[in-house]
Amino acid sequence: MAHHKSALKRIKQNKRKQFRNKSIRSGLRTFIKNVREAVEAKDAAKAKEALQAAIPVIDKAATKGIIHANAASRNVSRLTKLVNTLG
Repeated sequence: MAHHKSALKRIKQNKRKQFRNKSIRSGLRTFIKNVREAVEAKDAAKAKEALQAAIPVIDKAATKGIIHANAASRNVSRLTKLVNTLG
């Protein structure tokens, strides 16, 4: 266990950030899953709608440092390509 006051504070801060990051990452996965499920159901309208909802969430996660910027870009690209296969 930490002995310094600053180290104890950092432990508390890290715990708070961990919960926040976990929540954001979980929500991110849910949005991505919604897009994939809509594509599997061959529902083009729902897939496009889900993609439009997912892109800002992915970008925000990258901005906050939850995921790497390149990972966010890759996710958006792959999901967009997937939705475009429906026509």
